[in-house]
Amino acid sequence: MGNLTGKVAVVTGASRGIGRGIALVLAEQGCTVYVTGRTVNPGDYYLSGTVGETAAQCNERGRDSGGKGIAIACDHADDAAVAALFDRVRTEAGRLDILVNNAFQLSDDLLEPKPFWEKPLSNLEMWDVGVRSNFIAAWHAAKIMAPQKSGLIVAISGYTGVTYTYGVIFGTSKSAVDRMSRDMAIELEPYNIASVVMWQGLTLTEKARYNLDKMAAKMTTSVTGQTGSTVEHPGRVIAAMAADPDIMKRSGATYITAELADEYGVTDVDGRRIESMRAKRGSPLWGPISENDYRGK
Repeated sequence: MGNLTGKVAVVTGASRGIGRGIALVLAEQGCTVYVTGRTVNPGDYYLSGTVGETAAQCNERGRDSGGKGIAIACDHADDAAVAALFDRVRTEAGRLDILVNNAFQLSDDLLEPKPFWEKPLSNLEMWDVGVRSNFIAAWHAAKIMAPQKSGLIVAISGYTGVTYTYGVIFGTSKSAVDRMSRDMAIELEPYNIASVVMWQGLTLTEKARYNLDKMAAKMTTSVTGQTGSTVEHPGRVIAAMAADPDIMKRSGATYITAELADEYGVTDVDGRRIESMRAKRGSPLWGPISENDYRGK
């Protein structure tokens, strides 16, 4: 049995990268994980990974704990597809305990050092899948969680909430996620649903490794100077939060993943403690609503 046996999770953008790592850890801990992503067939994307492959790996990792993966092809820019996803969760599982809003559409020219007016307006896709998509997924998730009076919604963000990184739209999108999660926490509190944000440092995803290999010169030294964690490290932290009976005390806050890991005694898969980049990249703005009442009363 795992610490999360019997729990149900949705992890968005889990064909590869951070989402895949989170899905694997949650399945290993006993969760039924609905794995979403756009990549269905190998070769559809220039990097490896599909929703089916992640789900199969979840099944393998969850063999002893009862965890499993369910692959759902889903474009989080498609509202109807997202609605169908949560309808399926409601019908099949009858509950939802964890939503991890990880999906984010990175523009192709993200690392190009051009000012915002010299980049196409199509880069607003980062707002569509990264901010708007977070709200829509949380909207559907809350409709399942509120009647059961429990749940955890996690948004994946980063230090770019307070530190310039990769451009205006990228930074604005991440900042919006932080604030949206905090305000959601206030409205979710009466229903015993926690809403938190996790700030990732450098995570050695397939895309990060590709960029470091091909385009490191275009990346900021505050990013390239980090050692980096595996994709499973944030999943380990989320699993610890999901099993925490006092998780509501954390609701509304933005956390640096590395610091939260230290609080829960979580290390990376190789036993390493991941370093916080607070001193170099900045501090979160929002604390738990249980400690800091920002309601304006």
